[in-house]
Amino acid sequence: MTVAITRRVRPEDELLMRAWADAGTQMASHFPGFLGSGWVRPSRQSTDWHMLYRFDSRDSLATWQESNERNRWLTAGTNLVEDTRIEHRTGIEGWFDEPEEQDVSELVPTVAPAPPRWKQMVVIWLAFFPTSVTLTYLFGPFTGGWPAWARVLLSTLVATPLMTYLILPRMTKLFHPWLSRGSS
Repeated sequence: MTVAITRRVRPEDELLMRAWADAGTQMASHFPGFLGSGWVRPSRQSTDWHMLYRFDSRDSLATWQESNERNRWLTAGTNLVEDTRIEHRTGIEGWFDEPEEQDVSELVPTVAPAPPRWKQMVVIWLAFFPTSVTLTYLFGPFTGGWPAWARVLLSTLVATPLMTYLILPRMTKLFHPWLSRGSS
């Protein structure tokens, strides 16, 4: 489970924000299921920082989010950062859809339930198999003498953007009723 937060930071508070974020990461790392965190900003001039943290399950995330330690840590940053966007992602369903915005004044995050992993696997396979077969036939006449690693490299260089921007978004939209059925 990944939580992505956009926070606005005044330039004069950047060093304090870094120390505050490091303290939060250090604290979260002591909670079960913590997988890591990080932050980035679009440019040196930007006052927006994109921060994220990951836990291995909803339950682990809930334990962290409902903890007194986290609440005190967030309170300490109240005058330091301004939350402008919060997103919760669980699996592939979040890779290809538009981010859901949440009113940051709400204290309890709302998360759409993730489809079962086996359903995610089926949709990915239904997208990858025909794409792989098609690319194999298309590239075969030109790459027959290439070493296997070079053929795979070319295939993945073409397949990855196709899957990311064209095929999987359409597949998840097409299968959305089936993916979301029984997930709640």
